[in-house]
Amino acid sequence: MKTTKLIRSALGAAVLAIFALVGCEKMDTYSIEAPTDLQSEIDSIAAAKASANTGDTTYIDITTAIVGAEDYSSAWWTAFSDYFTIPPNERLVLEFVNHNGGSENSWNNWNLAVANVADRDAEDYAEYFVLRSDAFGWGNDDFDLGLVSHNYPDTDGDEDIWNDFRATMDGAYVTLEIDHSVTGNAFVTATAVGTNGTELVMTYQQPVPATEDIVAFLVSDASYFEMQEAYLIPSQISVVEDVEPVSIDIEATPEFVEIGSEDFWGDAIANVTYADGSSEQVDTADISFNVIPDMTTLGEKTVIVSYNKTKQGEFTDAISTYYNLEVINAVASLEVTTIPDVTTYTFPGSAAPIFDPTGMVVTATYSDGTTGVITNKNLHFEIPGADGEQDAVVSYVGASSTVTTTVPITNVMGGTNQVGATDLSSGFWTAFSNDYNVASGSTKKFKMDLYSTEANTWNAPIVILRKADLTEYAVVRMDNFGWGDGYSSATATNDWNFDVFAENLDDSYIEVTVTNVGDGTANVRYDVTYTNGDTHFQLYEGITVDGSDLNCAITIDGCYVDITSVE
Repeated sequence: MKTTKLIRSALGAAVLAIFALVGCEKMDTYSIEAPTDLQSEIDSIAAAKASANTGDTTYIDITTAIVGAEDYSSAWWTAFSDYFTIPPNERLVLEFVNHNGGSENSWNNWNLAVANVADRDAEDYAEYFVLRSDAFGWGNDDFDLGLVSHNYPDTDGDEDIWNDFRATMDGAYVTLEIDHSVTGNAFVTATAVGTNGTELVMTYQQPVPATEDIVAFLVSDASYFEMQEAYLIPSQISVVEDVEPVSIDIEATPEFVEIGSEDFWGDAIANVTYADGSSEQVDTADISFNVIPDMTTLGEKTVIVSYNKTKQGEFTDAISTYYNLEVINAVASLEVTTIPDVTTYTFPGSAAPIFDPTGMVVTATYSDGTTGVITNKNLHFEIPGADGEQDAVVSYVGASSTVTTTVPITNVMGGTNQVGATDLSSGFWTAFSNDYNVASGSTKKFKMDLYSTEANTWNAPIVILRKADLTEYAVVRMDNFGWGDGYSSATATNDWNFDVFAENLDDSYIEVTVTNVGDGTANVRYDVTYTNGDTHFQLYEGITVDGSDLNCAITIDGCYVDITSVE
């Protein structure tokens, strides 16, 4: 067994017990001479590991020795390592030298993808998660950014850890461990030792299949890695430490229930937070109701809810919370007293669009003659799948009957002026505008209104630059992020305040300008006006394209846009 193998493996083993994680920003690079005792420190760690790791190591041949272009030109999701299969109860260790070229972006380092199969083009390919070295990532429904943890220090004392992070990562020796535990979790520990002697440690954990192989591979992003070693050793985690619940939060409880109904829970959900900081939605069947309200009399009622299981499902001391609701008289009739903000729907195909009740006020008349506003979340809506002027149906489902009214709307079928579902449910790369050709030397301008969940900065329109055959040059978001072969040459500038960026997205007015410069490049500019009147811009210049074959389109993620004109 090589000494260097033992050295590099030792760095990961020393920190395997850490299982939590967090996020990252940007930074300035600097260089520093390595301390004269760095090699002796590494040798001592290797010696310690040599005695602890014998006999159960399976080395894996590495085909792709350099991942990413050494001139840092490989854009995101264009350069990949070999696929490494990790059977259950095995731990994959990857050792490599990371290079970022002094980039000012924290994400221009290593990225780890963990998926179900060793083929990104397979029909059933799916990622469990993608983890960036700067403590950021994304994944399936189990992904939890709150479980990312790191020890990144402020080495130079300027209250900015990320300039130190970038400098340390350039030329750092990285030991990346992915432990496929039989507990049904993947535990990731990344240890980077910089040429400046600084050791950076990041950890993450997430559920994965306990009895099926998982696959890991590295992805470069304007970075490259020199692969050194890849090997499998036995998993170190056979039992996950159990933790106690510390709080319970109830969402979507009914505001009121019609007298005669006994359903005081409705579509509510309960989320439990545990002592390790993680949280999850728990099964309603595991909820106990300590105080059950009297549903046979009118008035405000209190429901006390409790939960008494650990994270691993063992019974323990209960935690509790409460919510209030009102038992009301039966609803006799409904009236739309304020028309909704959106009354015209443009949609492709034959399926009806989803009704948007934003701004609408519905007043109910009760069986005793009194009136009151019913919030939209307690109503149901239906738009007929037809063209032209018509009525959308608004209904309230009571204890003994359903009461309805209507609101006039216009459907315009076959168009793509609205991109994304009105209920904001459309995910990334699921809804698109028409493609528009941009001739050399010309400009295409989109004017649109944005309706966003405001959950993330990317819940906004996204511009695609591509050929007529849909081959992409680049994709650029409104929040200073993009990818694609053409994007690697681009310069991005903006005047955003990212502290309040997401919370101001909804109901913004946006103009997107795509310019075919005529010299083999294109520019994309976002001009945004918030509802409070503030204006901001995002500009991408110098995107590499074929000026004789440039088309553009708008897509979305967690939002929808109403394109009012294309000029």
